[in-house]
Order: sequence, then C-alpha cells, then structure tokens
Amino acid sequence: MSEHLEPREAMEFDVLVVGAGPGGLAAAIRLKQINPEISVCVIEKGSEVGAHILSGAVLEPRALLELFPDCDPSLIALSTPVVEDKFMFLTETKAITMPTPPQMHNHGNYIVSLGNVVRWLGQQAEETGVEIYPGFAAAEVLVEDGRVVGVATGDMGIGKDGQPTGNFTRGIELRATYTIFAEGCRGSLSKQLMKNFNLNEDNDPQTYAIGIKELWEIKPEKFRKGLTLHTIGWPLQSDTYGGSFMYHFGENLMAYGYVVGLDYANPFLSPFGEMQRFKMHPAIAPYFEGAKRISYGARALNEGGFQSLPKLTFPGGVLIGCAAGTLNVPKIKGTHTAMKSGMVAAEAIAAAFSGDKPAEVTAYRDMLKASWVWPELHQVRNIRPGFAKFGLYGGLVNAAIETYITRGKSPWTLKNHADYNQLKKAQDSQPINYPKPDGKLTFDRLSSVFLSNTNHEENQPAHLQLIDPAKAIAVNWNEYRSPETRYCPAGVYEIIGEETGNPQLQINAQNCVHCKTCDIKDPTQNINWVVPEGAGGPNYPGGM
Repeated sequence: MSEHLEPREAMEFDVLVVGAGPGGLAAAIRLKQINPEISVCVIEKGSEVGAHILSGAVLEPRALLELFPDCDPSLIALSTPVVEDKFMFLTETKAITMPTPPQMHNHGNYIVSLGNVVRWLGQQAEETGVEIYPGFAAAEVLVEDGRVVGVATGDMGIGKDGQPTGNFTRGIELRATYTIFAEGCRGSLSKQLMKNFNLNEDNDPQTYAIGIKELWEIKPEKFRKGLTLHTIGWPLQSDTYGGSFMYHFGENLMAYGYVVGLDYANPFLSPFGEMQRFKMHPAIAPYFEGAKRISYGARALNEGGFQSLPKLTFPGGVLIGCAAGTLNVPKIKGTHTAMKSGMVAAEAIAAAFSGDKPAEVTAYRDMLKASWVWPELHQVRNIRPGFAKFGLYGGLVNAAIETYITRGKSPWTLKNHADYNQLKKAQDSQPINYPKPDGKLTFDRLSSVFLSNTNHEENQPAHLQLIDPAKAIAVNWNEYRSPETRYCPAGVYEIIGEETGNPQLQINAQNCVHCKTCDIKDPTQNINWVVPEGAGGPNYPGGM
C-alpha cells in the first residue's frame, strides 16, 4: 500500500526526543538550559503527557534537584515526603518484620504520582521553549546513509484490512540532527535500533519484571501518611522473584503494586492472579477494609541493570533511561537515573552542536560513566541476578554479602539471562488455582482494565502481531498451554474453541495497556508489539 501513498510532510528540529517520560523531558529541558537556540521537540504516544506513565513511585530527588536547584519536590501535586519504611517477609499466614535493606531506605525521598511529576516537567519544558506533541506515536525510525535522521508517526485511519478509510491521514516525518530515544522499558523503536545497530553485542540479555498497580482511596483510620511498605515471600514460590509495595500518600491514597520477575518458570503462573490473592493475606487485607479502588495499570520494568546496558549511541541518536535499562533494581527506583541519563545525553549533544556535530555522539557514554549513575548501577549489579541464580533464600544471602561485605566491589559479575526461554513445558509444571474474585478486595482483569481508561480505535490493524500465527497453537498451546492468557494483565489473549477440541487464539487488542509483557515473555519471541494509532492505550489519571 505504501508505494501508492503521497509523501509525508516533514518537520525539522535540531533535537527530537521520542517519549515524554521523566528521562525525555529532563533531556529536553537540559538542552534548552544549556543552549536556548537549539530547537527541541518531544513527541509522546499518549493522549497527553503523563497518560501512559505508571510507576510506584518513590522519587529520589537527586537528579530533579540538579536540574532545578531551587525546586521544592513537595509542591508537585500529591508529592508526600517518606516518613516511615517497613519491610516484611510473608508466609501464608504470618508477616515477619525484617530490617529494611540499605538501598530501600527512603529518608529524603518522596512518594509521588509519577504521572503528575512528568506533567509538571512538561510544563517546565514548554516554558523553556520545548515543543511537545502528545498523541504522536513514533512508528518508524528514519535512517539515511546509515544514520538515524528522525522518526515517522504512523498513518491514521487505516482499517483492519490494512486499507485507508475515509478518515485516513498520512503520518508525519519528524527530522532532527540528533534523536533521543526515551520510550521507556522495551520501546518498540529502541528494540529495532538495538537489532539494526547491533547495540547488544557486548552486554548480557536484558531481563524484566511486570509491575501491576492499583490506586486505592482508603479509610482515614487505615492511612499512615508517608508510609512505604515492601514485602517479599508469599504468595510467590521461593524460585520466583517478586514482591509488593504499598505507599500512603496525598490524602488517604494508597498505591498498591505487585512485581513479578519475568524469568519465572511455571507457565501456569499469573502475575495478575498473584497480585490479587496477595491482598487476602491477614496482615495486608486490613489496609483495604472499606476502601475504594480508583485506578489500575501495568508496566514492564527493566531488571538487567549494569551488565545488560547496551551500547548507548549510534549514528544520529542515543538511548536514555529505561529505553537503555538504567533502573536500579535493589532501590526499586529508576526515575532519578532516567532523568540523569537524559541530562547527560543533553550535555553531550549540546557540546556536539558547539563543535563539529559528529555523526555519533560517543561522548555520551563516557560522560555517563563519569556521572553518579554508572557507579550506582555497578555497585548493585550482582543483587538481582543473585536471586535468579540462588533462589529467594540464597539470593537474600548473596544480597547481604554484596551489601555489607564486598559493598558492590566483588571481583565477579553475575550473568543475566533472557526471560523468554525460562518457561518449563506445561507437562512438567504444576497448575495454579487462583481464588475467584469477590469484586471488593479481589477483581477480574476486565473490570480492572476498565479502570485504566484504555481505549483504542477499533477499526485499525492490530498492534499485537504474531510473526508466525501457526505457533500460537502448535507451540504456545500444545507445549505451554498458552501462557500469554495468564501473563497478560489485561485479558488481551484468549483461547476459544477449547471445549470443541479446536483451540484458537483470539487477540483482544483493544484491551492492551501497553505493558509490553507479551513482547518480552513469549517463549518463541513470536509476539511483536508495535504502536497503535496515536493517543491509543491507557489514560492514567493524576495519582497513578
């Protein structure tokens, strides 16, 4: 079809930023701080800045205060200083309070709505002269003569049959001298760049987790403003990495989330199911008594850390933040490192503009190594892979050794492995029976997706693509009993016809909350997540 389409209109900038998350906006602001004459454009696939932003979140304000030295983080909507840290190990019936790991001490940090943080950053960016275009979904990397020269947004008004409808609008080319890819975890264009420019040649595979979150309004007598509570243990088995967070912030708001490492082995495991039954624990359920669930969402998280960082530069562009994998897993924080990586990239690019504008801004990696991000990630590099190698209890021992004895200076670096090839076959695995939702404390996936305000134009090509459709049954169903029907937190994947002996995979793409878990965990890497039409997906409110 494309050969019959009219040429796309083009807009040109000095620097293009793909993604209006904390890293991308910090990069744009820093560029303007250094050189107001540099033209900077930020595009965002969500309907507004913050619409697709989901995190715990506890903000370590270090990078924010470097970007805005006079900033008071408590003035950002709902931002709440942490006053109490609590860490517990759960068995099925008991909760054992444990010493809070040093990396998780939150004195001086703030419980925030990360969506509100980026909305605030977006306002600051616009005040410096940055152009921000929400609803612009970058669908294609533009490469000319081996150099990235920008991106193109997807065509609008394409029907499910792949043909233009009466509402057809051609995509736009956004061209730039340098493009900063700040798409967040498992960005669709970042994934292409890593493959096409061989950016993963010298690093371990990236590893991931899925984080599922609910926002609750709780009873005042249950509310402990500034509390952060983390748990490990039940309901997960000791061979599966994960745990919970509960943050009390604003006025009677509680952010509850559950994280499951995507290197789990049992194809019958449902991260959503684990997240729901966790709330039934006798030490946890009282927090939810009389409470109201307000919103819901899910997002994949980078967990590979230092040894999984790819090559960060290529001709015409750079990777920053979670697109590169800068999250600090033991801290359970990535906003500060994403922002700092964006600021460092901006400084490198600004220097390139004042010099001879090299095709590749290789100085960015060297400058990031010289910043506090590099040693911070290096120091904790062995903690997460220790849980993969030794299980929960061995992982805790390894974490203690790394934290208190070697202090991150071990003469070895543990390896990471890809998540997709860790699943056991269904015949070698134990099915898991999850409690039926009661609609008060525990819920089903469809009612949860409703609270995410997810919306996609129905008459458009599916943005969840099977590279080989036959594998859906021949491999996923026959060998693994379709784990995608369980690891997806939004009910996108459904097996129909099983009762008649003719199982078929049905993809309900309109439910997708853009978590990217399917793109990561599919056992043959047969699912490819691409952007839908601009502004499609969840619309998370302030507070999420």
